[in-house]
Amino acid sequence: MTPIPSPAVLKREMPLSEKERQFIASSRGCAMRILEQKERRLACILGPCSIHDIDSALDYATRLKGLSAEMDPSFFPVMRVFCEKPRTRAGWKGMIYDPDLDGSDNVVKGLRQARSLLLTLAQMEIPTATEFLDPLIAPYFDDLITWGFIGARTSASQPHRQLASSLPFPVGFKNSVYGEINAALHGIYNARGPHVYFGINDAGSISALRSHGNPWTHLVLRGSETGPNYDKHSIQRALTDLREQNLEPRVLIDCSHGNSGKDHTRQPDVFHDVMRQVEAGTKGIVGVMLESHLVSGNQRHSEDPQSLSYGLSITDSCLGWEETEELLAYSLPTSMSSVQN
Repeated sequence: MTPIPSPAVLKREMPLSEKERQFIASSRGCAMRILEQKERRLACILGPCSIHDIDSALDYATRLKGLSAEMDPSFFPVMRVFCEKPRTRAGWKGMIYDPDLDGSDNVVKGLRQARSLLLTLAQMEIPTATEFLDPLIAPYFDDLITWGFIGARTSASQPHRQLASSLPFPVGFKNSVYGEINAALHGIYNARGPHVYFGINDAGSISALRSHGNPWTHLVLRGSETGPNYDKHSIQRALTDLREQNLEPRVLIDCSHGNSGKDHTRQPDVFHDVMRQVEAGTKGIVGVMLESHLVSGNQRHSEDPQSLSYGLSITDSCLGWEETEELLAYSLPTSMSSVQN
């Protein structure tokens, strides 16, 4: 049994400055306005499938910071910082669980490393997004995140819906790995309301927590094992289903996973198809997500970290930096004001 420091301890060790707090509040405000369709921009959430190396993550962040200044202002770039990795069967579960990549499972180091990275990105003024896998981990860095996600395997989970209801920023629920969206729709609705639930407080004690509900929950279409769902028909059907559930008709499109057939080279095709739909006047598309790293493709996870290639994903295949840069040179031919009102 390994004692774990409380969230309060880590937050005291690595606190947010007032400047960083204001930056995160501003980023969250932009994300919320995009979802409310008051901000005429599209979210562009991009970065490695999972973080396994701090140096390459910061290298990516530095490049993204430079690229963000050159991107079409109609895009709102947010960096993926996924420190937990959901597994269908078995495998490496992410930096928080095994930061040394050798099976030593130093979770205390992993927690500290994740918070340190997110804090550095806040200092660099880079908005961040993450997927919440274990609800008990969320209090360790919930003050550093701009956009959250509940994964395809957990959108039906009551603990995750309760967690989403307590988070003060947008949270996207993904459709299931089999393609159906009802569990995600129910999750979106459920997380809108208040809950009393079991969790840990900042002191690390098991407590009855109370949430107020999250009005910025939304649907993420990520495709499935049976095929994609980024096409016009699938998006329109999802928007109709949201309206019928009395939910805001808004979706974010994941260009990877089932939508690309797990082939990273097809992500640009998905991106461009979605952009064409936006240009054609489709309302309700609030953004896209890309899996992108420094080097194109992926590599097998090895318990010898020294054998790994720098900047190459050890989980899902990613676009390389050059392809990412080329893709995000995209400019919408008309103002977003003519598309989303």
